[in-house]
Amino acid sequence: MNFRLNRTAAAVLCTLASAGAAADDTLSLDTILVEDHNLQPAMTPVETSTLGPGRESADALRDLLGVSGSRMGGHGTDVSIRGLSQTRINVLLDGAYVHGGCPNRMDPPTSYAAGNSYEQVTVIRGTQTLEFGGGGPGGTILFERSTERFSADETYRGRVDAGYRGNGSTTDLAADVAFGNADYFGRFIGSLTDAHSYEDGDGNDVRSAYTSTSGTAIVGYTPSDLTRFEASFDAQRTEDLLFPGAGMDSPQADNDTVRLKFDTAEGVGPFAQVRAELYLSEVEHVMDNYTLRPLPAGNPAMRAPSTSDTSGGRLVAEMDSAAGRWKFGIDAQYNDREADRFNDTAGVLNSVMWPGVEIDQTGVFAELTHPIDPANRLIGGLRYDYVTSNASRADADPPGMPLSPNQLYAIYYNGAQASKQTDHNVGGLLRFEHDLEGVDATVFAGFARSVRTPDATERYMASNGSSPSMRWVGNPNIDPEKHHQLELGIVMRRNAWQFDGSVYYNDVDDYILRDRFTAVGNNATIYRNIDATLIGGEAKMAYRFTPQWRGEIGAAYVRAENDTDDRPIAQTPPLEGIASLEYLQDAMVVGARVRAAAKQTRVDTTSSTGIAGQGLDVQETPGWGVLDLYATYDVTDSVSIDAGIDNLFDKNYAQHLNRSNAFDPTQIQVNEPGRSGWLKVTATF
Repeated sequence: MNFRLNRTAAAVLCTLASAGAAADDTLSLDTILVEDHNLQPAMTPVETSTLGPGRESADALRDLLGVSGSRMGGHGTDVSIRGLSQTRINVLLDGAYVHGGCPNRMDPPTSYAAGNSYEQVTVIRGTQTLEFGGGGPGGTILFERSTERFSADETYRGRVDAGYRGNGSTTDLAADVAFGNADYFGRFIGSLTDAHSYEDGDGNDVRSAYTSTSGTAIVGYTPSDLTRFEASFDAQRTEDLLFPGAGMDSPQADNDTVRLKFDTAEGVGPFAQVRAELYLSEVEHVMDNYTLRPLPAGNPAMRAPSTSDTSGGRLVAEMDSAAGRWKFGIDAQYNDREADRFNDTAGVLNSVMWPGVEIDQTGVFAELTHPIDPANRLIGGLRYDYVTSNASRADADPPGMPLSPNQLYAIYYNGAQASKQTDHNVGGLLRFEHDLEGVDATVFAGFARSVRTPDATERYMASNGSSPSMRWVGNPNIDPEKHHQLELGIVMRRNAWQFDGSVYYNDVDDYILRDRFTAVGNNATIYRNIDATLIGGEAKMAYRFTPQWRGEIGAAYVRAENDTDDRPIAQTPPLEGIASLEYLQDAMVVGARVRAAAKQTRVDTTSSTGIAGQGLDVQETPGWGVLDLYATYDVTDSVSIDAGIDNLFDKNYAQHLNRSNAFDPTQIQVNEPGRSGWLKVTATF
C-alpha cells in the first residue's frame, strides 16, 4: 500500500497514541438496521431482515423511502438520495472513506460494504450534521460496526448465516465470531457471495453474475464501558463481475482498508467526549471486454486498470457549556486516482482517463445544540474546507490514440489546461426544533449550505474515443457546486400512530451538469456549471391496528429543474411509494410489501444537442409496482429462519435511473430481477 499522511492526519495519530484508554460501542448480531436521521431529533429504525440474501447493500437500500439507485448488474448499484447521487452523497464504511476505482462507477463506495460485516446502516437525508466531511448535499450513508464490551464471565460470542436466492442461484455465507474478556477482544468476520446471472420478468437472462469474498479482523482494548481503542483490517475481493450492455466486464475489484479508532466519554480536559480515527484504503479495479465475454470479430481487446488510494483522519470533541452542547472537529481526506485504457490487441496505451488525479481536503467545523427551553432547541454550525486538486499526468500523450488530457481539455473548454486548483468551501446549518404540547411530536425548520468540490471525473476525466462523439472529457476549470437547502418537517409518535414527513427546497448555484458538446459531428460528453432547483418531500405513516397487525404507507417525490436551460435534470427518480402489512404472533412475523413508482415523464433524452438519444435518460420510464412476501420465525432463542418471495407476480420492469457504457457515454437501462424466492438461516451463540 502507498498512502500519504500530512500534518492533520499525523495529529489525529498522536491523539490515538497518547489517549491512554479506548472506546465503547455495542455489538448486535441481529440483522442490519437502517436508521433514518432525516427528521431530527427522532431516529426511525427500519429492520431489513425481510430483504433476504443475495442482494448487495446498495440494492437493499433502494427499498427505503426516498432512496433510489441505478442498477448496472448484480453488483455496483449506485445510490441516489433526494435526486442527488455519486459524490453528492458521502459514504463512510466504519468511519473510512473508500472511493471506487472505476471511472464508470462499476464499483461505487457501497459496493465495498459487505452487508454481513456491519451491524447497521444509517441514512442521513440532506445536511443534518457537519461531522462527516464537506459536500454531501444529498445526504450521508454510514455503514457502522460496534462490538459490545465483554462481561466478566463472557469469553466468546458469534453468528453464522447461510442464505440462498433462487433467481440467480445466489449463495450467501457469513460468520462473525468474537473472543475476549472485559479488557481485550478480537473479532473476525468473513463472508462469501456467489451469484449467477438472474432473469428479468420476461425470462431474459441479465448478465449480472459475480463472486465476492470479504474478511475483517478487529482487535480492541476496553478498559471501561466508556473508553476503547480499536484497530481493524478489511479485505474484499470481488471477481468476475458481469455487466449487461456496459461494453466491459470487471474481472477484478479489490479493496483493503486499515483503521485505528479511539473513543472516550470519560472526559479529556474540558471535553466530555473525544473521538479520533485514522484510515487507509486502497482500491484496485480492472475492466475489459475479453476476459468474461467473447471478443467480437474485428474489435480490439480493450482493458482499463485503475487504482484509488484514500487516506484520512478525523478528530471530534464534544463539550458542555452554558450555551449548550458544542461539537468541534477537524478532518482530512487525501485521494489519489489513476486510470488508463489499453488496446491489448496492439499493445499500446490509448487513453489516460484519470491522469494522476490528487484531491486533498482538510476541514474544520463547530456545531452547537442550544436548548432555548424544554420544548425548543436551536442547532447551528459552520464548516470550512480547504481543497486542492491536480492532475500530474495531464501531458501524457497515449501512442495508441494521440491527444493528451490537456489537449482534450483545450478542445472543449477554450484552451483550458489542468493546473492546481484550490477551493475554499464554506458551509453551515441552522435548525429550529419545537416539541408540540400534549402530543409526542416535534416540528422543525432548517436551512443548510453545503459546497461540493468537483470530483476526479468531473474535473479531469480524459477518455478519448474512436470518434469525437465517443469522447468523455472533464472540465479542469469547473466551479464547486453550492447547495442552499430549506427543510420543514414533523415527527409524530402518538399511541398506535407514527408519522414522519418533510418537504425541502434546494437552490443550487453552479450545479455540475454532465452534458454534450454542441459542435456538429463532435458531441463529446462534457461538464459545465448551471443553476438548478430541486423541490421534493417524503412522508411515511405507520399504524398498529391491533397488537398483532401493523401497516405502513409512504411516498417520496423530487422535481429537479435545470434553470439555466429551462429543462429537467436527467436521472431524477419519479414519484415512488411503499406500503406494507405485517402480522406478528409470538416468534413469527408474516408480511406483504408493495414497492411502486410512477411513470417518469420529466426526462432529458437529448442533452444540449437536441439530438434524441444523447441525453442521460434512456426514455420516459414506465411506472411499475411489485408485491413481495416475507416471513420470519424464531425456531429457538438462537436460531431463526427468514424466507420470502420478491416480485411475486414476475413483473418485468426497470427503475428509471440508468448507467453509461464503459467505452462511450451511451446510456443503458437494466431490468430488475423477476420473481425470486429466498431463504436464510441464522444461528447465534
